[in-house]
Amino acid sequence: MLTNVRIDQARLSWRDYYNLCKARVVAVLLLTAVVGMFLATPEVPNLILVVTATIGIGLCASSAAAFNHVLDRRFDAIMYRTRNRPLPSGKVGTQQAVLFAIIIGALGFSILYLLVNPLSAYLTLASLIGYALIYTAFLKRATPQNITIGGLAGAMPPLLGWVSITGTLEPNSLLLVLIIFAWTPPHFWALAIHKREDYAKAGIPMLPVTHGVAFTRLQILLYTCLLMITTALPFVTAMSGLIYLFGVVLLNMRFMYFALQLFGNDESVPLRMFWYSIRYIMWLFAWLLLDHYLIF
Repeated sequence: MLTNVRIDQARLSWRDYYNLCKARVVAVLLLTAVVGMFLATPEVPNLILVVTATIGIGLCASSAAAFNHVLDRRFDAIMYRTRNRPLPSGKVGTQQAVLFAIIIGALGFSILYLLVNPLSAYLTLASLIGYALIYTAFLKRATPQNITIGGLAGAMPPLLGWVSITGTLEPNSLLLVLIIFAWTPPHFWALAIHKREDYAKAGIPMLPVTHGVAFTRLQILLYTCLLMITTALPFVTAMSGLIYLFGVVLLNMRFMYFALQLFGNDESVPLRMFWYSIRYIMWLFAWLLLDHYLIF
């Protein structure tokens, strides 16, 4: 019986540390990073390098997520959506979470620096600091434009993937960052509308809390228009071709449909738009990759 209890505790501990990493969010980030790796060259990149870079970026992204848990623990305890996370629920202590975040972050940076290239390591570290400290510790509580400004850190993965293969910054890699940067506000504000009461209760100045739902709907619509323009740029700059253009037009039509539906009375639309936006960015990068290899 004692052995069984210890096994159950070990499983629980493993799952709690795994939850600190925000695995589903990191998985989407890694998808864009891996696509960035493959877009960086007309040929198939070295697969060992791809795997190594993915592990390094993934560990650093997980470290940033764990730091986010630590810095948000008091707010997470108030909000219904996050009150069962490892820290507010007491399953993982603050010191344990900080140590875990430092270890996996240092390991990820070391892998990138020693086995990939120094530029990818430093850019990944800058992204970690931008998300964990600048966004979470300061911007999130300071301004309703937090997600707009802080979204740059979350937009970095395709650039990190690209640099992992080439070792240099190139215009097309920055274009991938611009796409995610434009996508982030409507993606997150849709969730913020759905969870606005939670954010108000926690005192976090998300746009629907400070400026109201009607204003946020308008901002989502405007950013959706900006997203449509931004996602056309890979075709305009000849980075991609007609295959990508066909796919992104279909994706954007559905995105715009949700942005317009927000102005109705259906309370389910914001959450549905949020979940679609996740599938949207995954499919967009899939279309980029498909177009890239069919062209070459």
